[in-house]
Amino acid sequence: MAQHILTNAFSLSMLPMEAMNFVRVKKINPNEVPTDIESAIGHVDTAKVVSNILGFEVKPNRVSIKLTESDVLYVAQYTGPRLPEGATTLPEGANLEFFEVTFRKEGCRGCRGYDSGTCQNCVFSFWLSGAPVEKC
Repeated sequence: MAQHILTNAFSLSMLPMEAMNFVRVKKINPNEVPTDIESAIGHVDTAKVVSNILGFEVKPNRVSIKLTESDVLYVAQYTGPRLPEGATTLPEGANLEFFEVTFRKEGCRGCRGYDSGTCQNCVFSFWLSGAPVEKC
């Protein structure tokens, strides 16, 4: 079953490494993060800042993540000075950007449609272009 997971970082250790993986990272707006998401943000203050920006509660949850192809990882990428203790908003000079991370193992499923760009049934082509995979 597909999971939607929110974290503040992406690590290669989240991917299965038994095969070659194609990773897609797409910058998104905060309002594109679903509200029914599972939090994997481990620090209380980071979760509070992200909650404030998203407009819904993000509970701190320190867990290890192992993604599957059906999962969607949402990353709240913080850049700036170290968050002050007890922060609920971004300090001056800080920024929080949101990204959607998905992956596919080994790319094309062998139909060769990706090579010509003509196959409407190629899961990899749809995924790579950002089109909904459900159309396949």
